[in-house]
Amino acid sequence: MVTFSDMMTLLLTFFVLLLSMATLDQVRFQQAADSLSGAFGIGVLASSTRTEVAPPQVMPHVPIDDDFNARVYQRLRTQLRELKLDRKIKLVEDRGAVVLRVDEAILFGSGQSTLNPDAGSTLRSVAALVRPLPLNVKIEGHTDDIGDDMLNWELSVARAVSVLRFMTENQLLPLTRISATGYGSHRPLFPNVSERERALNRRVEFVLESQGDPQQELPFLIDVRDQAPF
Repeated sequence: MVTFSDMMTLLLTFFVLLLSMATLDQVRFQQAADSLSGAFGIGVLASSTRTEVAPPQVMPHVPIDDDFNARVYQRLRTQLRELKLDRKIKLVEDRGAVVLRVDEAILFGSGQSTLNPDAGSTLRSVAALVRPLPLNVKIEGHTDDIGDDMLNWELSVARAVSVLRFMTENQLLPLTRISATGYGSHRPLFPNVSERERALNRRVEFVLESQGDPQQELPFLIDVRDQAPF
């Protein structure tokens, strides 16, 4: 009995020392207490006094909300029809973005990067459509696959820059909201196997890109003063 009492005293002193040197973790302390109680035959603590650890909460996957793009698309489609521009300017959804697409023949002569004299009206219409939207505009040039690949790429870039220059010089859109790039023949809409398909691949696209969190800008899309509401 004396030996047992000495052992219990030493154990009590040991745990008091550990408690004074460490931060108490309630869960681990309870587990250790249960283990010691069972080892000494004292019995397991009642479940009512035990701290239960809840399983970790797994956050559900929240899908990307496409409502913003859908509302932009609907707005532009309505405006294009009301202004009778849907034959010159095609509206599509591509790569998760809303895109305004204009055929090459409307803006440029064959193999040229200088805008046609009557291209200005179409570009002014595009600018008027996107100016009220809280979106940036990436101007993309595209060609067919006829000719040298590098020359096609240079032509697509030059055309995109020409459009960008027209937008800025006429103060249609600020330079901070637009960019220009060219892809040559490497992003065709159709296989380049016929003249009709090649003509459709020669185009300039205006890709509407978010400036940030679209949910913060959404009220601007439903302004009651807008002439073409959703």
